[in-house]
Amino acid sequence: MSGKVTDELNLGIPFADIFVKNYADLRTRADIEGNYLMRLEVGEYYVVFSASGYQKREYYLIVEERNQKVDMQLFPMQVKDLEEFNFAQKRRNVGREIVLKTVAVKNIIDHNMYPHICDVYIRAKDEAKKTEHYNEKNDESEDAEDDDARFYDAEALKEKKMRQLNAINMVEVEMERSYAPPNNIKEVRTGYTKRGSDRNLYFTTTAKSNFNFFQNILYLDDLSKSPIQSPLSTAGILSYKYQLIEKIKRENLPTLNKIKISARNISTSTLDGFVYIQDSTWLVEKIDFTIVKGNLYIYDHFSVVQDFEIYGDTLSVLKQQDMKYDVAYKNEQFEGSTVVNYQNYNFNPSFDKKMFGNELAVTTQAAYERDSSYWSTKRLTPLTPKEQQYIKQRDSIENLFTKTTYLDSIDSVFNKVDFWKVVWFGIDHRNRAKKTQWTISSIAATLRPLYIAGPRIGPDFDFFKKWDDETTFDSYTRVDVGVLNGDIKGYTNLRYLYNPFRQSRVGINLTHNYDLIRSYDALTQVFLRDNFIERTSGSLYHDFEIFNGLYLESSLTYTNRRPLPEDTKFIRWFDDALENTEPPKFIEYNALIADIMLRYTPFQKYMREPNRKVVLGSKWPMFYMYYEKGIPEFIGSEVNHDYIRFGATQTFKISTLGTSKYHLTTGRFLNKKILRAEDMQYHRRSDPILFSNPMYSYQDLDSTLPTMNWYFESHYIHHFNGALINKIPFMKKTRISTVAGGGYLWVPEHNWTHYEFYAGLERVFKFARRRLRLGIYAAFSDGNQIDPRTTFKVSFAILDERSMKFTF
Repeated sequence: MSGKVTDELNLGIPFADIFVKNYADLRTRADIEGNYLMRLEVGEYYVVFSASGYQKREYYLIVEERNQKVDMQLFPMQVKDLEEFNFAQKRRNVGREIVLKTVAVKNIIDHNMYPHICDVYIRAKDEAKKTEHYNEKNDESEDAEDDDARFYDAEALKEKKMRQLNAINMVEVEMERSYAPPNNIKEVRTGYTKRGSDRNLYFTTTAKSNFNFFQNILYLDDLSKSPIQSPLSTAGILSYKYQLIEKIKRENLPTLNKIKISARNISTSTLDGFVYIQDSTWLVEKIDFTIVKGNLYIYDHFSVVQDFEIYGDTLSVLKQQDMKYDVAYKNEQFEGSTVVNYQNYNFNPSFDKKMFGNELAVTTQAAYERDSSYWSTKRLTPLTPKEQQYIKQRDSIENLFTKTTYLDSIDSVFNKVDFWKVVWFGIDHRNRAKKTQWTISSIAATLRPLYIAGPRIGPDFDFFKKWDDETTFDSYTRVDVGVLNGDIKGYTNLRYLYNPFRQSRVGINLTHNYDLIRSYDALTQVFLRDNFIERTSGSLYHDFEIFNGLYLESSLTYTNRRPLPEDTKFIRWFDDALENTEPPKFIEYNALIADIMLRYTPFQKYMREPNRKVVLGSKWPMFYMYYEKGIPEFIGSEVNHDYIRFGATQTFKISTLGTSKYHLTTGRFLNKKILRAEDMQYHRRSDPILFSNPMYSYQDLDSTLPTMNWYFESHYIHHFNGALINKIPFMKKTRISTVAGGGYLWVPEHNWTHYEFYAGLERVFKFARRRLRLGIYAAFSDGNQIDPRTTFKVSFAILDERSMKFTF
């Protein structure tokens, strides 16, 4: 028996319980989408469907010799049912009773239950301020330099003013927003202006996050590590405390009840604040919530205030949202705010059949060309005097950017060579008018103290150019010489992005350098000398998106592989400790290898810019297929093999219980007539201390396993994001979270079975305006080739602020 459990809106109910009445062992649980599978013998059963906050339903089922599909719809508990829960209160809770009345009619009063079109105006702004730890010496030195610049170059004054204005950043967006329940969105942006950087700004689009507190759960993936349970929902009634603070009497209007909301259990309930509800109609006029510290990705604090307009005494329609957020680093604190205005609602729209799909937002070219007169008529929330002064100063200075003389003066300051650039930072040269920049490495960057066959010294050079249509060209080149052997090595990579919207690029890579036989191996093994060879190669590659979500990456590489010269010198200080050996001996040969990677993510959501697309992700897994061909007897190629690999990976949220990620893969050689050691496939052995990426490796695999035939590899990790440990008093303040996972490996050709489980503690720290996550773990492993054992590991990971995700 299989099917789907849905709510009154036909949306899947995550983790609904399905069990057979009077048979405790015959039960299952639905997944995050509400889908379930239960295996039953032929017979008659009474099957019960239940979920927290919903009425149970019983279903009489006759099981036959075939799979039967049974979909079940559950409906929220009535107010009287919720009132039966005993919260051991000493007196009547009026605040909770009022919220119960609102929950009972929320599907009627929520404007998101009806299709509509509206105009939206967004203004996001942040301001940088010095913290009490700020060292003023830096500013003093800069001022001294500027004083000298005043005497010699008046244009430097303008550069200083621009740096001062950079303390404030602002984005303004104007759009028409179309919406159809349950969650179809389409934005058409007709105005977009960015002043400064948008790095710390939040909510510049309605397509990513939806602050609809009438929903049971809010999935704010770009803000919070875990979903947020709403206090104005059936399930939220069981998770929050409610207290009537004030009854506000008004002439000719219903009395307004101010109700305080606080978390009953901070491990699952993450909101504090107030909700304002009318008497008798139970309409919501205002929401003022703060997200409890501990679940935020970037910000230290975040709050949102929503003001509603009452339509016809039956509908609460969102009129304005005000968000405030801040984050502090050692020397600076950023205070941000976003105001969102909604107006001109049309609740009788006529949508085209193709209106809604994977494209959630479109920004027209004209949107970037709006001037001050346009924005003066579109701002629904007036500018503050400080904002008016900022825009006036910023626009006046930015207007100079069109003048060649000013561009040259700014570039001259940036391109100035000083002692620290030469020694530590590197020498940069920028031409803003031509949109080019090149960099030569510093003296420090020329040094490679740890490398194959000893230290190496040499410079690197990179170049970048961008055109008005967002196409780009970039290159990176490095040439160095060995300190011990005096040999010259190097490589260069050239790339041209010719279609930014489809991420289509072509490139060439030329290499004359050392290489590794097992490039992906444990750190204790990868630098052993029996892993070293030399390589001279050239590669052509091409990557592009065939259609939305389907990507093809391909390359063709011709390479000469040879053993290291016999007279190669090495540093042998640690040979005994590492049990090091000598480089491998083999006959030099040539290889021509082609490979393709096909990746597909169904229903990939995205936003369209004039010349590029911004991918928002998908609820579906990413499937991939990799194929490699060693081409024989062509231009001297001496390889002949075919290898194929399949896999799937996905990241998903499990309600308020955290975030899971898995990776499944299998592969084999279809042909291995001439298979070289460098082209073989290996299962990586584990590092002794470091917790390696659990999506691609194991934590306690003690051997490097080469594979020719089919194998099965699986990995899984779950970050609880505080759902467990926060139940311990005061633990939420520590911002420590728990993690658990495991993996399974089956390699039939080696008769090798390995499985492991691990659990650990992680904490995120601020590190140079980034988020650094430290973790400690205990891993238990077993298999048919080892005895059960436990090891301990540590990990370090940096948050990718583009995707708002860590590597695992």
